Amino acid sequence: MNKEQLKRNITLGILFLLPVFFVLVMSLSKENFETLDIVNSNVEEISSINKLDTKLEGHLTVLGFFGKSPKDKSVEALNLKEVIYDKFKGFKKFQVVILVSKGTEKETDKLFKEIASYEDLRFWHFVHLDDSDILNTFHSLKSDFKLKDDLSTNNVFIVDSDLNQRGRLDDREDREKAKGLPIRELDYYSCTEIAELKNKLAAEDLRILFTEYRQKRKGKFNTDTRRANDLKEKEN
Repeated sequence: MNKEQLKRNITLGILFLLPVFFVLVMSLSKENFETLDIVNSNVEEISSINKLDTKLEGHLTVLGFFGKSPKDKSVEALNLKEVIYDKFKGFKKFQVVILVSKGTEKETDKLFKEIASYEDLRFWHFVHLDDSDILNTFHSLKSDFKLKDDLSTNNVFIVDSDLNQRGRLDDREDREKAKGLPIRELDYYSCTEIAELKNKLAAEDLRILFTEYRQKRKGKFNTDTRRANDLKEKEN
């Protein structure tokens, strides 16, 4: 075999093997991607309160708290609706749940109509609860802040179908990790920070979680979700 034939055979071999290698790498990456961390478990189930129709279990929920003053949260509601709800309302089991105080029904109806604008808001729920029940649900979540006096916050949380709170155990960028900066968690997302809603919650975290759900349904998911205590064990 002369050199020209050898070169040709090598070239043909490479051209044949590259697509195979590419498919193999893609399949491995899909089945072993790094999923969204569990930062907290046993989130309070709201359907157990007053036998409500809306529940968290069995759904992928973006959970918020507008408390006693939903009329003051129109900006946050609109941001959440346009950046998050409109993108994911077609996904199975997705919902937005906003907890508000009893007695604010007229305000929430007005806010609902304000953000609806003739669109499908079947998967957006304002849930009216006693103040103590709102606090119980909030206290079952992991956060480093308290609700305001009116039981509201600009932040929202991800709760999965098993009542686990999802987020990031390590929200550092690569350059921060390289510098050895302390670990920073991401347990909630600000509705007033469009970049955070768009780039972290929408573009990354929710999409990762929906991918996890799809692969579980297909029986292809074999990556254990990291939990908060897992990271602590690695640090010790």
